[in-house]
Amino acid sequence: MKDRPAMATQTVMIKNERVRVSEWRFSDGAETGHHRHEYDYIVVPMTTGDLKMVENDGSENIASLAKGRPYFRSKGVEHNVINASGGDFAFIEIELL
Repeated sequence: MKDRPAMATQTVMIKNERVRVSEWRFSDGAETGHHRHEYDYIVVPMTTGDLKMVENDGSENIASLAKGRPYFRSKGVEHNVINASGGDFAFIEIELL
C-alpha cells in the first residue's frame, strides 16, 4: 500500500467578514491536497523555496518563491500545492472574502 503524503497545516490567524488570514506550514514533501479557491487571495512567503503546483487538469509547474515577496491570484484556482523545497516551507495566505 502506498504511503499517504504528509499534509500541510493551516492555522487561521484572523477571520472576519472581510478577510481570512492563514499561516500554512509544510514539512518536506507535504501538500495541501486538491482544493479550489473560493476567494481572491494573496500569498506572502515566510521562507524561500519551491512549491510544485498540480493544476486541476493534471499539469504541473514549479513556483519559486522568495521570502517576503507576495503574489496575487484570482478566485477559482484549483490545484494541489506540494513543498518541493527539500526542507520546511511556510507562507501567509490572505483571502479577500
